Amino acid sequence: MGSQILPFLDMRRVDQYFLNTQKVLEGDGRDPSVVMEVFPNADGILCGIKEVLSFLSQVLPNGAEVWALEEGATMARKEVVLRIHTVYRTFGSYETTLLGTLAHGSGWITAARACLDAAGEIPVISFGARHVHPAVSDRMEYAALIAGCAGCSTPAGAALAGQEATGTMPHTLMLIYGDTISAAQAFDTHMPDSVPRIVLVDTFCDEAEESVRVAQAMAGRLWGVRLDTPSELGGVTPQLVWRVRKALDDTGFEGVGILVSGGLTPERISEFMRLGCPIAGFGVGSAISGASPIDFTADLKKVDRRPIAKRGRKVGIQDNPRLKRMYE
Repeated sequence: MGSQILPFLDMRRVDQYFLNTQKVLEGDGRDPSVVMEVFPNADGILCGIKEVLSFLSQVLPNGAEVWALEEGATMARKEVVLRIHTVYRTFGSYETTLLGTLAHGSGWITAARACLDAAGEIPVISFGARHVHPAVSDRMEYAALIAGCAGCSTPAGAALAGQEATGTMPHTLMLIYGDTISAAQAFDTHMPDSVPRIVLVDTFCDEAEESVRVAQAMAGRLWGVRLDTPSELGGVTPQLVWRVRKALDDTGFEGVGILVSGGLTPERISEFMRLGCPIAGFGVGSAISGASPIDFTADLKKVDRRPIAKRGRKVGIQDNPRLKRMYE
């Protein structure tokens, strides 16, 4: 493959009609001073603005003015979250990538926040990288961390937020060793102490029985067990969590935590919380990674100092005192 072009700079990734517009304006020698405002079409949390601002700082000329809400800010439908004042041709072609960055990031962070709200004080870890294209998985994980997730599964996503990735062991390790205890002991031998000893206990045997066996075999080094029972066996239920908790408590392992994953949604998390299930953490995948993007729209509000708008929209700059001046 040839040298990689950064998505923001790759003109193959912008809408053709913006390229047409640039050609027309260049041909006529026009480059008007404009004010563009960007707003969402739904309530949510803003994410991706940090990346957008970083890009704009590289392409906008001296004297350009930019206002925006901060990363992770709440936003209301139709609220202006970004305003750009400069000559059009310096940034106009990038409208597609600006809007797309905000749309996906804001969709992911809003979904993550719904999971966090449902979980209350219980940590939530993002497990959803496997559900999206690797070209954007780091952005999805970043959005989850900005929302407040306690960790994410990929180093690339964690790095964007200045953190370390979170992870222990997959079912694959158990299947290769053919026994949960053998896999757990090998993991314990070869992984640094900084990695928590959290063992999957649904691969071969009853979860409660396996939890006790692993706890006994690991001689006080077990931090927790993870329940990821497949839907074919009924998935992870509140009853299962309570049964595993009782089995551990009855055998003297009150300090071993229980983590839950597998098809979790805000509704399912709320049900676990409503019933007071003794859960130390939730692993959430597609409820975050599969979130629908939040549509954003960009409108020109001034052209050469003249207030303007398309039919149906308010003419001129729309005031939003929450916007902060980013640079000029």
